[in-house]
Amino acid sequence: MQRHTPQSVADAAAVAALLQIGAEIGADEVLDSGEIFSASDMARTAGVPLAGVTAYLAALLAAGLIVETEVPDEFQTAADYTDLRHQAGYVSWAMHANGPFIAGARAFLTDPAQAARTHRRDGRRVAVSSRWIGERAFYPQLIEQVVASGALRVTDLGAGAGGLLITLLQENAARTGTAVDSSGAACTAAREAARAGEVHDRLTVVERPIESLADDPGPVAGAEAILACYVMHDIVADDRTAQNVLGALRDALAPGGFLAVADAVSYAQQPQERKFSALFTYLHATFMSVLLPTEQEWLDKFHKAGFSRTRTVPIGLPGGRLFVASA
Repeated sequence: MQRHTPQSVADAAAVAALLQIGAEIGADEVLDSGEIFSASDMARTAGVPLAGVTAYLAALLAAGLIVETEVPDEFQTAADYTDLRHQAGYVSWAMHANGPFIAGARAFLTDPAQAARTHRRDGRRVAVSSRWIGERAFYPQLIEQVVASGALRVTDLGAGAGGLLITLLQENAARTGTAVDSSGAACTAAREAARAGEVHDRLTVVERPIESLADDPGPVAGAEAILACYVMHDIVADDRTAQNVLGALRDALAPGGFLAVADAVSYAQQPQERKFSALFTYLHATFMSVLLPTEQEWLDKFHKAGFSRTRTVPIGLPGGRLFVASA
């Protein structure tokens, strides 16, 4: 059994808070780029006074999240930055992305309908924390599926800040992508990230709910790979909606194409999964009115929607599975 020391827990909390501050002011674009930068670069990108950015960078430097370069007043992220950011993603998702649910817990348990109207999550916070987790937990498996298939037309549903698609477009200059998300803030973040990653000319960002694809599958039409990372559980909670949306995705795929859904199963019981899975399952059931399917229920939904073959691929996120379905 893995045991965490007080220091490791304290370190994880500190890193999560420091990086969350960066995300709130827009400095994450600079930090996540992997490029060498100055305080002036960050201040310009984030639109924050130089004095404030200088103090923030001093904290990151003291924490070992960034290091000085040979050029005075220029910095780069530390060698273990991406590892630390991945760990911080879990804390950020749990405490910040879901902060309105936690702060409004009493209201949700008293008057769920009113609480749902009052306590709403911030789309960008959800997108950023999900990317921090996903880049290590399930992006590699999805990227492997796309690259191995040779798919050049890729659509990502619930694309958030666009990190997965941007990586895929950078991997192959012939690949094009369409990012679909219902959050305006997430779509804005995706466009900004695409420009920073120099793939904006090959990435189309569409702001609309996934459910709308059942009636108008335009954004997915002809896709060789359709990806959905931790968004489809909202869709498949209702059997009719699940069949309509999944069926539309099946019909929209190019010949030989596939649908890859990375998502959660209800209350996974493996020792290494159960704690985070319990939080994920409970938050969705109590605060979002979404009952997560079991692994077998997921497979049944793909079958009912007309997919002839669905296989399950393990991923690194506790309680998560990757379902790869083909027509």
